[in-house]
Amino acid sequence: MTSDTTAVRRKANTDHPIKLGPLEDILGYYLRRAQSTNFQLFDKNLRERNISPGQFGLLCKIANNPGISQTALARADGIERSTLGEIIDRLEARKLVERRRHPTDRRVYALHLTGKGEKFLSQVIPEVIASEGELTRNLTQKEFETLLVLIKKLVGADK
Repeated sequence: MTSDTTAVRRKANTDHPIKLGPLEDILGYYLRRAQSTNFQLFDKNLRERNISPGQFGLLCKIANNPGISQTALARADGIERSTLGEIIDRLEARKLVERRRHPTDRRVYALHLTGKGEKFLSQVIPEVIASEGELTRNLTQKEFETLLVLIKKLVGADK
């Protein structure tokens, strides 16, 4: 068989939609696809900023909870403290975040954005919102609001 024949057969196999079977009714499948699309758009739109969706989320939480401990932040994100520590190390190396000793418990580090981190975050937020606009472009405003309420409820963030 020649490579031309192989190419034709491959093309022929993609002419019809792929049948999903039980995936058709599995929410997790579509949530994973939405997350994958979100990450691709985020990377496309913010690649030059050298920030991931997870790092953006951490910067937002630190900005809105100055002095939060790494333990509390790890718990809020559902990630291991050691994994979070590595991410904070990278953000600290970029001078976006700083660790300060907690005022009442010297064993704990309190996390704060630096001036550079605050400026960076204020510049990135509109870009993230624009990227999300691409993700949700097929939804009406009402559908977007409903979806957000339902996903918050699904993950227990509606309380």
